[in-house]
Amino acid sequence: MTDQAATAELLRVVGRTLISTVGGASGPLYGTAFLRASGAVAGLAEPASGAAAIVAALEAAVTGVGTLGKSTTGEKTMLDALVPAASAARAALDGGADAGAAIQAARDAARAGAEATIPLLATKGRASYLGERSIGHQDPGATSSALLLATLADVVG
Repeated sequence: MTDQAATAELLRVVGRTLISTVGGASGPLYGTAFLRASGAVAGLAEPASGAAAIVAALEAAVTGVGTLGKSTTGEKTMLDALVPAASAARAALDGGADAGAAIQAARDAARAGAEATIPLLATKGRASYLGERSIGHQDPGATSSALLLATLADVVG
């Protein structure tokens, strides 16, 4: 099994595990993100660069989360971190960056995106139940997404 195939399989197992074991909306949303990422990595021509795999995985994850959650940026969701992360990773890749630089760009953009949710009114997800009280608080989904990407950046280096 190639590294690329092993990565795709790992992402698939993580996605299925999240869907089957994590309650609430986050399990299906993150599970879908990982499953879509798996499919994107598996679909790349081999051998794909690490940066290309990261970008493909992030872009597919964004599409999966947006479709399942029927949401987009600005609604105070995990997409407020994931969309800028995918865009930053794409820009880094297009600029010739390696995997480490691409994921660091994604990490930084995700962190900024999560922090940018503080003044927003939550209109989707569980936070939307709070209405006006959601203003002034960082979105948990965006925060957890930023933390996942920070961890990946630490591992990839």
